Amino acid sequence: MLIRLNSLDELAIEKGPLHLALGVFDGVHLGHQAVIERAVRAAREDGGKAFVVTFSPHPIRVIAPAKAPSSLLATVDEKAAVIEALGVDGVVVIRFDQEFAKIEAEQFVRRICIGDVRTIAVGEDWRFGRERAGGVDLLRRMSVDLGFKLEVVEAVKCDGERISSTRIRQAIRDGNFDAVERMLGRPYEVSGIVIEGRKLGRELGFPTANLRLGDLQAPQNGVWLVKINGEYDGIANLGMRPTVAGDERLLEVHLFNFTGDLYGKSLSVGFIRFIREERTFSSLEKLRDQIGQDVQNASQSIG
Repeated sequence: MLIRLNSLDELAIEKGPLHLALGVFDGVHLGHQAVIERAVRAAREDGGKAFVVTFSPHPIRVIAPAKAPSSLLATVDEKAAVIEALGVDGVVVIRFDQEFAKIEAEQFVRRICIGDVRTIAVGEDWRFGRERAGGVDLLRRMSVDLGFKLEVVEAVKCDGERISSTRIRQAIRDGNFDAVERMLGRPYEVSGIVIEGRKLGRELGFPTANLRLGDLQAPQNGVWLVKINGEYDGIANLGMRPTVAGDERLLEVHLFNFTGDLYGKSLSVGFIRFIREERTFSSLEKLRDQIGQDVQNASQSIG
């Protein structure tokens, strides 16, 4: 089971040699995985535990909110699940606030190394500390004094370009999920807890599980063929539901060949193919007819 810590002080009292991967790791794409896998490999070769040290909220939302992405690729829990699958022993999620942002880069490294740190792995362009003054050069100098091995990981490329969370977010907005999967190394999914809605879908003959996505990155509004929990096929409407005067953006998922109560349960939804744009219908009857057509088209496309 993944160890979950919330501060560097907790990390300092962990027993045994520690091998750390440092970064924000939004989405845990293949570039991030290369950094994390370097720490895991060090732990397996030299003994001890591999930990990921990351931050919440995203540091740029605190340092320069005007430049921060409006949406992220993963919640903290989603990030932890991907990290655990990579063989990591634990994750430290540091609360990043204005006070933490004032810590000098050298002080940050010394705080990390209070424990028995043997390895620190970072991406080649990672910056840290007050005004982002710290980088690979500082870590390399401090590794001599503090006795840790520095692992600097080069950027991973896809289709000739460096993989980045920014690039993945744009591919999601474009609906290019083949590219997204190549950069993440897995299909992109959003997850949430099923909330109680107006039950209009049930009245129309197509019951839905409704999810709020918060600030998770989602594609364009419209109707999508989706995969739910990696098991069930379905369709989903992402948007404001203008026909019924919806007042918030929801993901409404209709699962094929499923019966049961999903309220309060967590669903993971992967976007497979765009079907049509969201639009306003003149009546609920016309909306029902269109949903029926959408279901038929989607069902035929998956055989």
